[in-house]
Amino acid sequence: MSKINLSVKILIGLLIGGLLGVAAKTLGHDSTWLPWVVQNITLPTGQIFLRLLFMLVIPMLFSALVIGICGLDVRHLGRMGARTLGYTVVASLISVLIGMSLTHLLQPGAGLPEEARSLAMANSATVTIPKLPDTTGVALLVTMVPDNPIKAAANGEMIGVILFALIFGVGLSFTHTPAALRLREAIEGLYDVSMTLIHGVLKLAPYGVAALIFTMTARLGTELLPYLLKYVGVVLLGLGLQMFVVYSLSVRFLGGRSPLEFFRSVRVAMITAFATASSSATLPTALTVAEENLKLPRHVSRFVLTAGSAMNQNGTALFEGVTVLFLAQLFGVDLGLGQQFLIMLICLLGGIGTAGVPAGSLPVIAMILVTFGIPVEGLALILGVDRFLDMCRTTLNVTGDLVAAVYVARGEPEQ
Repeated sequence: MSKINLSVKILIGLLIGGLLGVAAKTLGHDSTWLPWVVQNITLPTGQIFLRLLFMLVIPMLFSALVIGICGLDVRHLGRMGARTLGYTVVASLISVLIGMSLTHLLQPGAGLPEEARSLAMANSATVTIPKLPDTTGVALLVTMVPDNPIKAAANGEMIGVILFALIFGVGLSFTHTPAALRLREAIEGLYDVSMTLIHGVLKLAPYGVAALIFTMTARLGTELLPYLLKYVGVVLLGLGLQMFVVYSLSVRFLGGRSPLEFFRSVRVAMITAFATASSSATLPTALTVAEENLKLPRHVSRFVLTAGSAMNQNGTALFEGVTVLFLAQLFGVDLGLGQQFLIMLICLLGGIGTAGVPAGSLPVIAMILVTFGIPVEGLALILGVDRFLDMCRTTLNVTGDLVAAVYVARGEPEQ
């Protein structure tokens, strides 16, 4: 039993929690024992699991961002690095816009009855939610820059933490002293420890998901299932548009190649990415495909794909944007234009700091939900289908890295 994959265990936890919750709602509709079980057992269990995720978000995100920036060696980026970074930002921005636009257009989370929504939001996890600035334009840009990064981290102000980490990473990349090198090693150690702890917390996910889903289904029954299916459909549609429309146009007009020939050449890397759900694990295959099938210069493919496996997370950015807006719709949380702009920016920048490992984006999503006052219990719904969506968005991430390599390689001299 211990050999069962974690994603399978999470799915089993989802099914068990859901079935028990529906049975409890049916059998104990007018009883007093069901509210007691929810209040004293399942709800606290789920909240503890979510709080363990929150606890690790800041150290993981900060260390990953700093390491990612340092890994680029900002001083020596040059033309190839600038083109890689520029393409990454534009492609990620397009993917987030596609995901958020589809969510607005198709409204997968809209329509939940108010009574059911009130039940779902009852006794949501008590996590401090900072008051977001109700400003736009230049004033909004000013408030995004933290005057105190420690306070920003303590208040869960994600955009401030991300900007500070990016600036700190640039400064560390420019500083070449023995003390700075030791600091970089310490931050790498912080990242390693954070990922070890996150993997440990995710081992508790089957129990946390079962408890959270039991709590929801004991209150709502199966009312949320149609909304979840629509959510999965929107994510897949967004990933498909980015893959076969945006990437095809990029390969044709930016890379000067046939999209059909490109996808035929990279299919091995796409299959590997889908199977492993890890950009990092797919990197050796992607390098082989780039050099042997696409015939890209080795110095280009190694730089772009190595940086892209950590930073060019188009699928992850799209997934995060859709997930946040879907849960906001589901729980009736109105997000203003300024707040949606911040969500888009966090998803865009968060792609740099999202680990290239299975479920690496979940802690970031959890913190975004808390920041914008969206009940984090909804994350249990996402965890139930996350493995499949993770496989799909990782395929998009890896393919996006190869598209970026094709674009950067065009016009670069052989070495």
